[in-house]
Amino acid sequence: MTDLAVLQARAMARSAPEPDEGLIVCDNLVRVYRTEGVEVQALQGLDLTVDEGELLAVVGASGSGKSTLLGILSGLDLPTAGRARVARHDLLTMKRRERLDYRRRTVGFVWQQTGRNLLPYLTALENVTLPMGYARIPRAQRAGRAMELLDMLGIADCRNRRPGELSGGQQQRVAIAVAGANTPRVLFADEPTGELDTASGEEVFAALRRTNAELGVTVLIVTHDPAVSEQVRRTVRIRDGRTATEVLRPSAGGAGQDAGGAQEYAVLDRVGRLQLPREYTERYGLHRRVRLTAEPDHLGVWPDRGAGQEPAQDGQDAAPGAGGQEGDEG
Repeated sequence: MTDLAVLQARAMARSAPEPDEGLIVCDNLVRVYRTEGVEVQALQGLDLTVDEGELLAVVGASGSGKSTLLGILSGLDLPTAGRARVARHDLLTMKRRERLDYRRRTVGFVWQQTGRNLLPYLTALENVTLPMGYARIPRAQRAGRAMELLDMLGIADCRNRRPGELSGGQQQRVAIAVAGANTPRVLFADEPTGELDTASGEEVFAALRRTNAELGVTVLIVTHDPAVSEQVRRTVRIRDGRTATEVLRPSAGGAGQDAGGAQEYAVLDRVGRLQLPREYTERYGLHRRVRLTAEPDHLGVWPDRGAGQEPAQDGQDAAPGAGGQEGDEG
């Protein structure tokens, strides 16, 4: 090959998308809202990969972009740019009919507001069987499958009650059954325990965990509730529209259990960008630009102290978690 042909081949290889690494793949995802001349960047290049069968929590301050992400992944909103795939569905290029089928068959959704999940004039059993009709599940199978779901979630005795006759926790567990009625690949839950007391919240999270474990459904929960986020193996934190950090736990503890050994990691995106936790940048004076030093087994990140001044020795001023100590993530 000529030198020009080699360069062209390299350029094409670099521009080609990397193969999917999970059931959910977001790559440099952007969502911009424009209203009355005002532009709001809800997502600013977010990256996220979720493996099939995972149960994970997404956390972040109000306005961080987590609900926008959930809207895009559930097919209720469209991204402005970037790449988003769920179960090999390209969420940027789907046509109207494919998007409707995607919401009916591939994903399930549980809202925070209990009143949005169920039809008030139907019983719990009727609410669960209703979406099966849209998925063309044979009529003879619907009631039996609905009862299996209600029994699995511990609310079979509520099958003939309408939502107004159920507690908030019972309503949310029926909503989980509704979301799982069509055997979706992914179940999204937006603050499912936000309106519940602690005991009811624990029951709802236990129902989500059981759905994940027994049905094999991937479950992604957006939550502010530490009682939920601390009970999953992986917690993803979003800051300013980007994935900032992840907490990984050796095992997910149940209600009242200590999931010890948790480790927090900064997230390195595909082009090498890294968000450092604010407490580190403030503590070590990391602003605008930093100095990098390549060490044998780690990367050093140092505050900019002016040209010609060497980094401090013996680990002084090095940010733990940012590569300032041996063995830290770079």
